[in-house]
Amino acid sequence: MKVEEKRMTARLKILNGPNLNLLGVREPHIYGSTTLDEVKACCEEFAKFAGAKLAFHQSNHEGVLVDHIQASRQDADAIIINPAAYSFTSIAMLDAIRIFEGPVFEVHISNIHARDKAHRNSQLSSAVKAVIAGLGPYGYVVAMQAALHALGKMPQSFPSSIRDVPR
Repeated sequence: MKVEEKRMTARLKILNGPNLNLLGVREPHIYGSTTLDEVKACCEEFAKFAGAKLAFHQSNHEGVLVDHIQASRQDADAIIINPAAYSFTSIAMLDAIRIFEGPVFEVHISNIHARDKAHRNSQLSSAVKAVIAGLGPYGYVVAMQAALHALGKMPQSFPSSIRDVPR
């Protein structure tokens, strides 16, 4: 691999919070029938296409997710996180995200702004670059594209209409 190619490779980390391991089974009228394994496969395919390195994790445990966020300071350029229920409760994750120096994108499969009061206001949104909500599993791919753009690491193989949009 050439030095320039190494420099251009973005390291993306996708983190998924509690109950997302049950996608496809859990409330399909809200979250759809796509499983987390299918989401992961789509993200891996997009990462390969984009020449990015991808780490993809899910945990039902807040401390494990905090550990992943903290480790991202050494092993990721950008974080994409679907914090699930922790969106609304986790000050520990909020603090960890604030320490990370790269861009963080919050993803929600459903449109949380149209949900019930308990699922409407993410505590983490104040610390992220952008929130992508309501696009279903496609929101992960949109977040990956946004992360590459924010990092200035859009591949030259992408069309100019995607690659050259002002930051």
